[in-house]
Amino acid sequence: MSTTTDTADACDLRFGQVGLACVRVFRADAAALCAELEHRVHSAPQLFTRTAVVLDLSHLSALPDDGAVDALLEAVRSAGMLPVGLAYGTSETEALARRMGLPLIAKFRAAYEPATAAPQSTPRHATAPELPPREPTEPAASLASTLHHDGTVRSGQQVYAQGGDLVITGTVANGAEVIADGDVHIYGSLRGRAMAGAQGNTSARIHVHDFHAELVAIAGHYRVFEQMQKDLEGQSVRCWLDGEKLLLAKL
Repeated sequence: MSTTTDTADACDLRFGQVGLACVRVFRADAAALCAELEHRVHSAPQLFTRTAVVLDLSHLSALPDDGAVDALLEAVRSAGMLPVGLAYGTSETEALARRMGLPLIAKFRAAYEPATAAPQSTPRHATAPELPPREPTEPAASLASTLHHDGTVRSGQQVYAQGGDLVITGTVANGAEVIADGDVHIYGSLRGRAMAGAQGNTSARIHVHDFHAELVAIAGHYRVFEQMQKDLEGQSVRCWLDGEKLLLAKL
């Protein structure tokens, strides 16, 4: 007599929007890449340590061979970050990913992912670093102009307002992430990360009632806690872009 096992409830598989950091490689120099990423991790260890990153090779003049790419991946690991795949590109990139057993990842919020490994004078953000594994993403209202979230956004949780503004009436906890293609308004305490203009809208704004942010970003330009004015902590704060510069000031 045979028995069958019902496995229908063994798991649930979903595709969602996940915050990944994108490391754009401008030269196939593993040592230089490791040094730059180590600097990033050292500047904000709580934010960048064990960050899940996608390696973007599309800015290189020629695709490196497998050995060189393996060295770049190892440089990312040595710096304390975790490479999880290659950014989607050409058919050659797809073949490389297959050979190396890596997934190809189409970049979510592509305009929001500026260079991580390039020298720069203004701090910029590589999309929302992964800390612990996330809870399922909050549903986003793609047709509504504003998404309202009442209550606390817990650590590891992400709320994304696609195509509009986001209003949070509660606390954004450490390790939580709130994102909007438009403006972000937080009528509570921001202790996690807030990102506005996620699809590249440079006129987006962030307004926070009680400011203790891990990170704020607008259209890819970001600042982490260590780079913010200390007199803003606990204050009502607004964030906006002036050209290429992300500015913060008391309301």
